[in-house]
Amino acid sequence: MPEIPDKTAIQADAGRWKALIFIALAQLMVVLDATIVNIALPSAQQDLGISDGNRQWVITAYALAFGGLLLFGGRIADMWGRKRTFITGLIGFAAASALGGAATGEAMMLGARALQGAFGALLAPAALSLLAVTFTDAKERAKAFGIYGAIAGGGGAVGLILGGFLTEYLNWRWTFFVNIPFAVVAAVGAYLVVREPEGGRNRSALDIPGVILSTLGLVSLVYGFTRAESAGWSDAGTIGLFVGSAVLLLAFVLTESKVRSPLLPLRVLTDRNRGGVYLSLGLAVIAMFGLFLFLTYYLQVVKGYSPVKTGFAFLPMIAGMIVGSTQIGTRLMTRVPPRLLMAPGFLTAGVGMLLLTQLEIGTSYAGLILPAQLLLGLGMGTAFMPAMSLATLGVDPRDAGVASAMVNTSQQVGGAIGTALLNTIAASATTAYLTDHAAGATTPAAQKLLQLQGMVEGYAAAIWWAVGILALSATIAFVLINTGKPGTGQVVGSGAGADDEVKVPVVAH
Repeated sequence: MPEIPDKTAIQADAGRWKALIFIALAQLMVVLDATIVNIALPSAQQDLGISDGNRQWVITAYALAFGGLLLFGGRIADMWGRKRTFITGLIGFAAASALGGAATGEAMMLGARALQGAFGALLAPAALSLLAVTFTDAKERAKAFGIYGAIAGGGGAVGLILGGFLTEYLNWRWTFFVNIPFAVVAAVGAYLVVREPEGGRNRSALDIPGVILSTLGLVSLVYGFTRAESAGWSDAGTIGLFVGSAVLLLAFVLTESKVRSPLLPLRVLTDRNRGGVYLSLGLAVIAMFGLFLFLTYYLQVVKGYSPVKTGFAFLPMIAGMIVGSTQIGTRLMTRVPPRLLMAPGFLTAGVGMLLLTQLEIGTSYAGLILPAQLLLGLGMGTAFMPAMSLATLGVDPRDAGVASAMVNTSQQVGGAIGTALLNTIAASATTAYLTDHAAGATTPAAQKLLQLQGMVEGYAAAIWWAVGILALSATIAFVLINTGKPGTGQVVGSGAGADDEVKVPVVAH
């Protein structure tokens, strides 16, 4: 006689999948906020009287607070409880978004963006670590991380669509107000259905020197790349920020190796597979963020697309990411080792990027841009999904928050590097092209054409670098990540050594 499923087990399954909806919703809000404001920025700048010199701070204030406080946010989640941190982050993010939408001047807007970044730094690691400790069965974990990976990869493009729609048909303020219903629904849902396994908290005293050194070091690093984009790589301030960042982060590593209860236990970083994930993922994000920037400008400035049309032009990439994460990655994750998904995924994305090096002024969207985006989406979706899972696989439950924070940190730093580095390469190539061809442009029409051609040449040059970065990302994933395919049982968390092994309990909801 077949065994009748236990009622509690059925409820546990239902509870876990309901929890995933609200965790994914919160992650979508955080990821799309990184790009949704970009499209609204020109309108907001005009309304609030923000100078051209300070305009970048609307983006930078968010990036610095978010990137600088991620490790602290991850540690708070481990210490205070992931569910509590998650809900606090959601409420704070909604309040900061309301402040930004209601901004009456520059100071109020910049303060709201910094607050959004700070609460995002609480929210993002709490969301990923909740997922890591909630889904402990290998097959369930594959499905859950497939959905999460699609959102983490495609959320930026969703932000471009939503930002274009809200700015064009409503008002730039709605790019802030739209976060409030997201946050309220996710917070109420999380309060009702999210449950944490017992015994997963790290109640050790907070490592204050580690918090200060890591926050200042990451802020210096992210701001260094942001400043390099506007002031140049040889600027004394830019160099000073990079040197300061290196000193602070080195001091942070030395501190973590000596203190009793480190903010970031070095065992989280020195694990070969997790290190490979952080590095390859950070590099891939460099390529992706640069591409969002160039394609947005290419479609709007060169092709003359409206903000809404530009947003919808990114749909093939989102579709590819969803298919790559939820179909290819999820189906193969329990059958093949992660590196055989990540390396081919990054290479597939690299082929899509390679197609885009052929961009010209008259390039057909359907003939080149659409297939390139599909390949990019498929590749990134397939690679992101096992990367997100592997980054928290086998980690001690007490370290799940900081391990999750490291994933977000690698993405945030990668995004800052990608925007600054690839933008600088594009600008240099454009300048060189204009200098070489200026003599031939003698009429206003020819000069305008030359400007557009120069922009496209710059984008193509930067995209070649992105192709190389994705190839490097694939190589790192293939060489460093050597774990086998996941088993079909429960995930085992490991601490500093084999003796610390603990089973992650599955709690009935």
